[in-house]
Amino acid sequence: MIANAGCGIRFGMAHFGLDRASHKITSIMRTWTIVAASFLTAVVGVRAAAQTTQTQTQIRMKTAAAQTGSEACSGCHSQIYQSYSKTVMAKASGLAADAPMTGEFNDNTSGVRYRVYQQDEHVWMNYERESEKFRGQDELLYFIGSGRKGRSYLFSVQGFLFETPINWYSQEGRWGMTPAYFEAREIPLNLPAFMDCMNCHSSGLQPPLPGTENKFTGPPFSHAGITCQRCHGAGERHRGTAPIIHSYTSNDSSTSNPSGSNSSGANSANANPSEARASSGTAPGADSSIVNPAKLPPDRRDAICMECHFEGTVAVNQPGKHLYQFQPGERLSDYVHYFLLSGNQPETARALSQVEALSLSECKRRSGDKMWCGSCHDPHAEPAAEKKTAYYRDKCLNCHGEPFAAKHHPDKPDCTQCHMPALPSRDVAHTESTDHRILRYPNTLPLPRLQVRGTEGAPLVSFPDKNAPLATTRDFALAWETLAQKNVEGAAHRAEQYLRKAVAERPDDPVLLAALGFAEQKHGSEKEARELYERALQIDPLASEAATDLGILEARSGNLRRAVELWQGAFKRAPYRSAIGMNLAMAFCAGGQKQVAKKYVQQVLEFNPDYLKGKRLLAHLGEEPVQCSP
Repeated sequence: MIANAGCGIRFGMAHFGLDRASHKITSIMRTWTIVAASFLTAVVGVRAAAQTTQTQTQIRMKTAAAQTGSEACSGCHSQIYQSYSKTVMAKASGLAADAPMTGEFNDNTSGVRYRVYQQDEHVWMNYERESEKFRGQDELLYFIGSGRKGRSYLFSVQGFLFETPINWYSQEGRWGMTPAYFEAREIPLNLPAFMDCMNCHSSGLQPPLPGTENKFTGPPFSHAGITCQRCHGAGERHRGTAPIIHSYTSNDSSTSNPSGSNSSGANSANANPSEARASSGTAPGADSSIVNPAKLPPDRRDAICMECHFEGTVAVNQPGKHLYQFQPGERLSDYVHYFLLSGNQPETARALSQVEALSLSECKRRSGDKMWCGSCHDPHAEPAAEKKTAYYRDKCLNCHGEPFAAKHHPDKPDCTQCHMPALPSRDVAHTESTDHRILRYPNTLPLPRLQVRGTEGAPLVSFPDKNAPLATTRDFALAWETLAQKNVEGAAHRAEQYLRKAVAERPDDPVLLAALGFAEQKHGSEKEARELYERALQIDPLASEAATDLGILEARSGNLRRAVELWQGAFKRAPYRSAIGMNLAMAFCAGGQKQVAKKYVQQVLEFNPDYLKGKRLLAHLGEEPVQCSP
């Protein structure tokens, strides 16, 4: 499937609407309407108190049982541990009760008032629309974001994890809607907590239940924030200690292509880190169980930072691989391939593309592999505010020298203020990000541009460009399909061209089969689409998008029983996708089973209580004669 690394404050904005499984059920459109997700007042109090209290207790118990990953290093590296614990990476996530950001916010578009408050050891988010006497609440379980730029929270409904519709924007000191919901007119509470977002804010990420993207039987991650092991490896043999960070087995249940030869868990590539350590300059007989990023080959060194500090236009997970399986010392390209859409439109700074921006700088171009993130940033410590100017000036003078500094604006010691200014971030609203292009003349046009959005006919290019030989037909097919979902001009045509070639090359790839099936469905080639969906489901019975799309074809052909069977499986795996539940409700209503139809509408409203179509259909089901449409 398509994945985008990183999240930032927009928390899912890159990902929301890109997921093919968001489905169009009642129409052929592939976009997922932005809708609400939580309970009505009478239900919320019972559900929140009964469910999340138990979950919070389980979280506390498991957190206490497993010491934080970085603490395993504190005995021998106490000074580094103390300084690192104060960094934004170390504080990137945790329990909501440990970092509550309380406050209130009125959203004028939807007419909803949100309130975040703490009561005892619990953090709650209330929401209400006074004009309709409509209100509810959810307990917030985890926070995402250090609070330097902003913070969001996660809550659970029936084990499915969701992101709050509001974010705390630290630079503006206020609450606001998450960018995915700026125009929402309903209460949006069904934005799934995406794995790539949690991956870059936590450690020991647990795979979701098979066939789901956000359902967990316990805490979604073992450790808050980014632990030492995320950059240095688990270190099983280091000083004789046992591994602290979570280790995945080869039968990773979240693999979406169970029958594919490329399907594997994170440990399938465990030889790579050892190989990397062996080639990183470690002396014979020395302890090589810990990864020193600075001693790795440049591509593997840079991959550790790039995993979370680069997003690109689109990223394609490799077959059977997940970004959260990546381990320090491995090749990131074994897990994901990144692409940029070249073009001529000017771009401002992007919060999640520091690696790309740096690659455009003259400093990096001239220095080559010698320069990397660690050239300027100490991952173990952050300079105090009053020392930042001198700290980063020293980094510049390491290359430019004191004689240059003596004649180059000696009265302005802050190099970054002129050459790396903070600019409004294009991809993370309400924040500013440092421009890592290190422009010589930052206020002079034309400026170097980040290649993130192109004009019609613009090509997709690999990033870094040396990975171009690794790009496959499958990569381009799924990348263009994602861009088509983002309404990039000409992307749909290119996606279809590549999909046909890719399916010919990989006839047993369920993701490709389902994507090509949808392309055929759009063309009205229902026979071909049906065959492709059936093949996808034979290979992966949990392929929800193929099941839902095939259900539409079956319903249109009059085979409502098969359509219902397909939709029931998909809805069970994603009960927050209102359109699937609504189709089920209308199907049972048409079959004269009004009570069953009611149950499906009520389940839709359990996750999405402000959904106008759901509320209308529920009202119609109580009328005589019954009207089976919203």
